[in-house]
Amino acid sequence: MSTRPALSAEAQAQLDRELIVAAKANNVPLASELIQRGGNVNAKDAIQDSAFLYAGAEGFNEVLRLTLAAGADVASTNRYGGTALIPASEHGHVETVQILVDAGVPVNHVNNLGWTAMQEAILLNSGGPRQQEVVRLLLAAGADPNIRDAEGRTALQNAERLGFAEIAAMLRGRG
Repeated sequence: MSTRPALSAEAQAQLDRELIVAAKANNVPLASELIQRGGNVNAKDAIQDSAFLYAGAEGFNEVLRLTLAAGADVASTNRYGGTALIPASEHGHVETVQILVDAGVPVNHVNNLGWTAMQEAILLNSGGPRQQEVVRLLLAAGADPNIRDAEGRTALQNAERLGFAEIAAMLRGRG
């Protein structure tokens, strides 16, 4: 095993910034190279994005897998106090949600807005097939549908209020 010389703090910070930029561009080869050179997948930029958090939020699954293999902190949070699973759920990134659940991202984490991944999957999208599948995956992973949002509503109450009958039916069986 070869040992690379330690980078100066400035050089490490530059490498970490380049990794975040590569992740945000979904540039898999460059992200891989930067990780191999010692880029820290948990380093955050000025708006609290890391390569891991951004890849998870945007459904950039190849970059996400690279960051997980390089030791991403699955409990790390973004500027909203949310894990990568919360925006992935909101956007209906079904495969990404499965990757994050399998990696051990906490399914019942509540962000600064008072929402879990399940609440965001319901409140901030259309209730369509991808959102239904996300809710199914979250329930299967042990997500608690009875956690109330900042307005005091459960996931079921929000699904019913928004007219998402398929999601409401799933939640009725679990609540």
